[in-house]
Amino acid sequence: MTIAAVRTHRLSAPLHTPFVTALRRTTTVQTLVVEVTDDDGRSGYGEAPQVWQVTGASVAGAEACVRDVLAPAVVGRDADDVLARCAEMAATVAGNEAARCALDVALHDLAARRLGVPLVRLLGGTALRVPTDVTLAAGDGAELARAARQRQGEGFDVLKLKVGTDAAGDLARVRAVRAAVGPGVRIRLDANQGWTPREAVRVIRGVEDAGLDVELVEQPVARWDLDGMAWVGDRVGVPILADEAVFGVRDLVEVIRRRAADLVNVKLAKCGGLRPARTLLELARAHGMGTLVGSMMESQVGVGAAASLAAAYTTSAVSDLDAAWWLARSPVRGGLRYEGATVVLPDAPGLGITSVTETKVHHQS
Repeated sequence: MTIAAVRTHRLSAPLHTPFVTALRRTTTVQTLVVEVTDDDGRSGYGEAPQVWQVTGASVAGAEACVRDVLAPAVVGRDADDVLARCAEMAATVAGNEAARCALDVALHDLAARRLGVPLVRLLGGTALRVPTDVTLAAGDGAELARAARQRQGEGFDVLKLKVGTDAAGDLARVRAVRAAVGPGVRIRLDANQGWTPREAVRVIRGVEDAGLDVELVEQPVARWDLDGMAWVGDRVGVPILADEAVFGVRDLVEVIRRRAADLVNVKLAKCGGLRPARTLLELARAHGMGTLVGSMMESQVGVGAAASLAAAYTTSAVSDLDAAWWLARSPVRGGLRYEGATVVLPDAPGLGITSVTETKVHHQS
């Protein structure tokens, strides 16, 4: 059975709450969904989220890459030979991780649908329930405390606090959140590259000295400053999680070589899809690094793929899969749902997505 067509769908979906980090503020998800169809009319879906400040990916750029380069590499080829198709597709273009991710995931989703099994089964797992953290968008201490209490009341017991917008006030923000939720909730910090190495050490040591019990600190310094990140890690006790510093395998090798982080956050849209993500997880484990699977601001398509990966490859820390929770309404039919702090994957073929609801087909190959 061959791949008959590749279509792209531009999506724009509102968030119920603004998402604010040290890098950006957004009130919508702008993303590209790629649909791969076989000769029998079955479709698989993947996603390329637009994240200018992190990956540099845009909807227009991803669509052009899929249309002009990636789709011609797979149309007419065997739909069941997934790893070969992914390898051929990845070899056709440099960079463009989000576009490659969308087609990689769509190929995996289609293969799982053709076998009649959930995507997690294709990846070697069976679990359909995956715990997730939830993000507290950057804000002042009072705002964060209110949001923390609300999320705790909704059943979330791992909170990711966005910091890095104001190093001088970050310790007070962490104090406010810890006071609001008490000792029974795990708190992790994400600076999104917002601190200098000296600021990072000052804030993290302040957190440690105050006994605020922070689980980890994500990407404290600029993604290119691996020496700075290693310098921070040598001077604090809280584990350091690499995020923006690791897109692909070569990045992770360098982080390992320099001992720049204790854990790595693997995101499909950073690395290019499920095929390279599995390599990153195995490489990290082989070198004694902690792991978790994360997501960009994306829909049930991208988060469903990430959650399926996390379900198949048990991570050492609770994964970061709350992106679709932020949506005021879903731009697709079917797919995952949230029960408190749990992502529930559908017991249905592939990702369980039945259609894209809020878009027009922009391109077909």
